[in-house]
Amino acid sequence: YEAIKQQYRPEVPEYFNFARDVLDRWTEVEKEGKKSKNPALWWVDGAGEEVRWSFEELGVLSRKVANVLSDACGLQREDRVILILPRIPEWWLVNVACMRTGTVLIPGTQQLTAKDILHRLQKSKAKCIITDDSVAPAVDSIGAQCQSLKFKLLVSEGHREGWLNFKDLLKNAPSDHHCVTTKCQDPMAIYFTSGTTGSPKMTEHSHSSYGIGLTVSGRYWLDLTSSDIFWNTSDTGWAKSAWSSIFSPWIQGACVFVHKMPHFDPSIVFESLSRFPITVFCSPPTAYRMFVQHKLSSYTFKNLRHCVSAGEPINPDVMEEWKAQTGLDIHEGYGQTETVLICGNFKGMKIKPGSMGKPSPGYDVKIIDENSNILPPGKEGDIAIRVKPTRSLFLFTCYADDPEKTEATIRGDFYVTGDRGIMDEEGYFWFVGRADDVINSAGYRIGPFEVESALVEHPAVVESAVVSSPDPIRGEVVKAFVVLTSDYASHDPEKMMKELQDHVKKVTAPYKYPRKMEFVQQLPKTISGKIRRNELRQKEWRK
Repeated sequence: YEAIKQQYRPEVPEYFNFARDVLDRWTEVEKEGKKSKNPALWWVDGAGEEVRWSFEELGVLSRKVANVLSDACGLQREDRVILILPRIPEWWLVNVACMRTGTVLIPGTQQLTAKDILHRLQKSKAKCIITDDSVAPAVDSIGAQCQSLKFKLLVSEGHREGWLNFKDLLKNAPSDHHCVTTKCQDPMAIYFTSGTTGSPKMTEHSHSSYGIGLTVSGRYWLDLTSSDIFWNTSDTGWAKSAWSSIFSPWIQGACVFVHKMPHFDPSIVFESLSRFPITVFCSPPTAYRMFVQHKLSSYTFKNLRHCVSAGEPINPDVMEEWKAQTGLDIHEGYGQTETVLICGNFKGMKIKPGSMGKPSPGYDVKIIDENSNILPPGKEGDIAIRVKPTRSLFLFTCYADDPEKTEATIRGDFYVTGDRGIMDEEGYFWFVGRADDVINSAGYRIGPFEVESALVEHPAVVESAVVSSPDPIRGEVVKAFVVLTSDYASHDPEKMMKELQDHVKKVTAPYKYPRKMEFVQQLPKTISGKIRRNELRQKEWRK
């Protein structure tokens, strides 16, 4: 870790464009025969269809798409483009084409409703939307309310009235395109990110923030080289897809592996890790919790050497079970849509299960109090990144069109993440919870993650979500929403609750045990698999 900190000295030039300065450079390396034969993108649909593109082929096809955007649609630099597609190769082409044309990409998940899409189109004033047959009807139902929307591109074999057919245009587009010259701080993409209150904010990133800033992830956290094949299971609507399905691997010249997988299915993951020579794998904690419920001994992941997890904290018990079954550690990382990797368990570091590791060498990370004072080890406070006197170029630029919310993230000399944490004596950071998820019961502060980790150690529990619930005596108490394994689902709820409460009292400080408990079939989650604790908490407080 100390060596990584010494080595990491990123250069940020005045002009930078990821397509030209990274992807086209790998094309040259490929042509010179100095790179492994791995493709840049390897896509499978699970039914026998496969796409393998070299960096050169990715370059040719993305230039054709760039011509579709600038010629057929007449889009100019900094015009905004909304992209809502599943994991299909065209998603990657549009990402790269937007960089080549200087248009600003706004990805969205296929699970967005017509109302969500309307909000995004109106707020962003996007001129173009690119989607498929499943989302097009929702767009048509609200399109008349979006004055800025001029072009609708349909990725489909079929045609639809009022839409341009993406595949027809791609086929006929020329393959020569001159990449625009972009300054490193010019806008590259906008990610809508949900706060606990209000509508989603538009998080704007520059060409350098992800394009150069994610070097630290690719090289040191994911431990990628140009001979690796890397699979990240993120949904295309989430910033984690930009992190780990575009920038981090391609900075390193690694192959991005993609399985279409319309619905998350552990057995497809196991079969793919067994069948394909995947060397590095990334999935959220929710997925790993599902994985360890299965007998992995019947599969052999003979090429897999490195596993990572991000999105929310991963329970120590899940890490231990995964290691027992596969022999591999899970290297947890922590970051936000607004940042690149903030903390991580980097190559060669001792892993402390439950810790999110040490600060990324790209940031000066501290635990601070409400007056911006830096707190000593062992004291809980706000996780923050120093931005004064110099703000890192690897942070988001702003919440687009919202200077007040942008300004509200700064306290003193720091960008405040909105997460609570503790740093230990060895400099490892430990996540406590979102600032508004922390429970204050009878004067005791309780982070939901430690209670959830205690619960998941019990064989009856698949996963749980812990929130505050109103109480006349204590003000608020700990309530756990628990998903039971099929073996325990039919047990007497009262006895099961008592057993789990006693278990938590043994595993962690007794004052943290859940005084209330509700057994549920599933937990509400965001598209990226994060538990929506705020939804459960609001339900409790509305009762």
